[in-house]
Amino acid sequence: MEMYMTLLVENGRIYINGSLMKKSVLIEDGKIKSISSSRTDATDEVINAKGMIILPGFIDPHVHFREPGMTHKEDFRSGSFAAATGGVTCFIDMPNTKPPTLTTKLLDEKRKYASEKSIVDFGFHFGSSDGNLEEIKNAKRIASVKIFMDASTGNMLIRDENIIRNVINHSSFCSFHAEEANAGKATRFAEDLNKKIYLCHVSSENELEYVKKSRKNVFSEVTPHHLFLTENDQNKFVRMKPPLKTDKDRASLWKAINEGFIDTIGSDHAPHTAEEKRTSEVYGVPGVETRVPLMLDAVNKGRITLEKIVEMMCENPARIFRLENKGFIKEGMDADMVIIDMKLRKKIRNDELFTKCGWSPFEGFEIAGWPVKTIARGNVIFESGEVYDKMKGMEVEFYG
Repeated sequence: MEMYMTLLVENGRIYINGSLMKKSVLIEDGKIKSISSSRTDATDEVINAKGMIILPGFIDPHVHFREPGMTHKEDFRSGSFAAATGGVTCFIDMPNTKPPTLTTKLLDEKRKYASEKSIVDFGFHFGSSDGNLEEIKNAKRIASVKIFMDASTGNMLIRDENIIRNVINHSSFCSFHAEEANAGKATRFAEDLNKKIYLCHVSSENELEYVKKSRKNVFSEVTPHHLFLTENDQNKFVRMKPPLKTDKDRASLWKAINEGFIDTIGSDHAPHTAEEKRTSEVYGVPGVETRVPLMLDAVNKGRITLEKIVEMMCENPARIFRLENKGFIKEGMDADMVIIDMKLRKKIRNDELFTKCGWSPFEGFEIAGWPVKTIARGNVIFESGEVYDKMKGMEVEFYG
């Protein structure tokens, strides 16, 4: 793995402790060595970030990179390239693969594929089913155990509430696909068992009510497609689970974000080929490389603050999933940073995407605010439209 000995990022405004400050960041061996007002000449490379904003590397806690079993849609190489262009330096992959990640053997196989192919750091959610409790007990170094209370890709639906309770009790942390009334059931499980859970892709006003009532037990996530699209945009390409909702639901999500009831914004990147979307009933849309630009555009439009998106897309995912050395620009942390041009305006175009599926539900959206350079553990992996395969990502470590 190629690592720079030293790298200096200077002249930009760096996001530190909730504020933008004119500082220089010195990187050595993939870590942030120092943050200061002065500069040093003893560096191998200098990045002049004048006029730019430097944010922590973004974390996407919810992606489906389709490996193994569906690599015609995406794999860890193409998915990580897409991540890099979207300012994402770490992702956590879901278990909906073929076969689903329900055993430690299959988890180790995914680890091997990701370590060979990904150019950004990675972690994994583990799957649950009616009969894999012993595997769950033996699963190590995972972000969460995913419980499906509604049908989705991968056939991991669990209907037996006793099994769900056992999974929660024998897991250090659980994520849920639970829509509408099932979201209410999931939050009650958390309350009854005195556990914290992570509720994926909250999409409606009804689901938000459950979140608000169980705030001390529930972390919640929303997706860009539920923030920027509604049922009025419905066509075969935006068929997904949970489905798009009303404009009233969408407005309630934005309100909940700004009131502090939503913790993260995950892409739920779930690519399918255009042909599959046209000809069959498949659910999900790509989003790992458009999530950050969409939210930066929302900052420019005054819908959300920069502080809030850093909190929800960098800091909170690191805290919730206990990711070691991620989510913050601080001395000693991994040197994961994204250089942002808030004035750069351009359209999302299918032919410029790196995802293997080659399309986006946001094609044609004109966006102001884009990542222009992504630095992962001290290596520039994306710059001015080009991705550099100069390093391999590493599996994240968990604290606690």
